[in-house]
Amino acid sequence: MSTGSVDIRLVIADVDGTLVTSQKVLTERSVKAARKLGEAGIAFAITSGRPPRGMEMLIEPLALQTPISAFNGGLIVQPDLSVIEQRTIPDELAPAIVSHLDRAALDAWLYRGSDWYLRDVAAPHVAREAATVQFEPTVVASFEGLENGLAKVVGVSDDHALVESTAEAARQEFGAKVSASRSQPYYLDITHPRANKGEVALFLSARLGVPAEQIATIGDGPNDVLMFARSGLSIAMGQSDREVQRAARLVTSGNDEEGFAEAMERFVLAGAGEAAKTPAAQSGERS
Repeated sequence: MSTGSVDIRLVIADVDGTLVTSQKVLTERSVKAARKLGEAGIAFAITSGRPPRGMEMLIEPLALQTPISAFNGGLIVQPDLSVIEQRTIPDELAPAIVSHLDRAALDAWLYRGSDWYLRDVAAPHVAREAATVQFEPTVVASFEGLENGLAKVVGVSDDHALVESTAEAARQEFGAKVSASRSQPYYLDITHPRANKGEVALFLSARLGVPAEQIATIGDGPNDVLMFARSGLSIAMGQSDREVQRAARLVTSGNDEEGFAEAMERFVLAGAGEAAKTPAAQSGERS
């Protein structure tokens, strides 16, 4: 499908803050937009910091046939959840990462395989996360013995400035040995260095045989910026931070205003030439 001078053959979408509303609802219009991509011969893939089980409820309504990239690419699975590729945090770094989050007073969550571990079930965002991913965490008194083979470590706090500064401190402390980025203002995701959405775009490009210039990406968080750079058409959600919007070529409406569906309809399915006439495109166009 043409978007100006570029034929888009693959769309890669973030989930939370992008594909679903702030209430974690997949709307009928978004489902229809995703299905129309398939009808137009455009592959559709999702990537998220969620575990695979946390995206299972999206597979049937979206008719997904492409690999699903969980944990920001730390675990890539087929639509039947069978594993294609897994990238885990180096075992020797895991205790230091947990200590880093503890010193910063962020609640630490550990993800290993299909399991989610934490120490305080009453901590902020636990109940909401459990409702979102539709499974419960395992509560432990200590992480001792659980720090091998981790797909992701999350630091959680409602002090958004603290989350941002802790992310920067993690990059300073661990360097290229990990990937550290915010998936939400209150979540710091720490993963294998190649478990990031830029690598997801590269993986899907190679696996599906679609060059970067024929890929469209859409997201709302700082961790989506890396995949923006690996695509020919990048779209930021309207509620995203200014830094995210600056990194994208186009800006759509917010996720509570059907921004995903709008972006697919105007920027991909109808073509960027027509989309550029809209106010959203005019405000989001990057030189």
